Amino acid sequence: MANDIEQAKRPVSAVLAGPYGHPFHPILVTVPIGAWVSGLVFDIGSRIVDDPGFLARGSLWLSAIGVVGALAAALVGTLDLLAIPTGTPAFRTGLTHMSLNVAVTAAYAIGFFWRRAAADGPGPVGAGPLVLSAVSLVVLAASGYLGGKLAYHYGVRVAAESTQAEGYRSAAGS
Repeated sequence: MANDIEQAKRPVSAVLAGPYGHPFHPILVTVPIGAWVSGLVFDIGSRIVDDPGFLARGSLWLSAIGVVGALAAALVGTLDLLAIPTGTPAFRTGLTHMSLNVAVTAAYAIGFFWRRAAADGPGPVGAGPLVLSAVSLVVLAASGYLGGKLAYHYGVRVAAESTQAEGYRSAAGS
């Protein structure tokens, strides 16, 4: 078991997934999360302001930016998943986390094309794409909870406590 825990902390490829103790996946997920949350704010704003066209266009492109960012995060996240021993609760949690993220990314890709097809003028974002974005963000939040569980409960790609202890030694105690 100790070997399984240590295995999940080490990257499959330090060049692609980030070195020990510095995974790239948590950095990359900020792009789709930020883009999609901002997109929902733009969606709502487009239904409130007098001139909604710029917000509708902005949310369209924020959806696309989020999809591209999610694909980059997924590639690196898959490498992190491959470091987790199969048949473990951590691996099953990782699979669920990945599956939810794939579903959310697909929903935003569909939403992008739906918005493009419906963009017939400077009007607000339609109710359908807005609801799709809101529901997708709820699913993304559930997936984020599982990602947090992977890192903070199971310690996936987190440095071992012996490595962490280096940061708590006082200068006098060294």
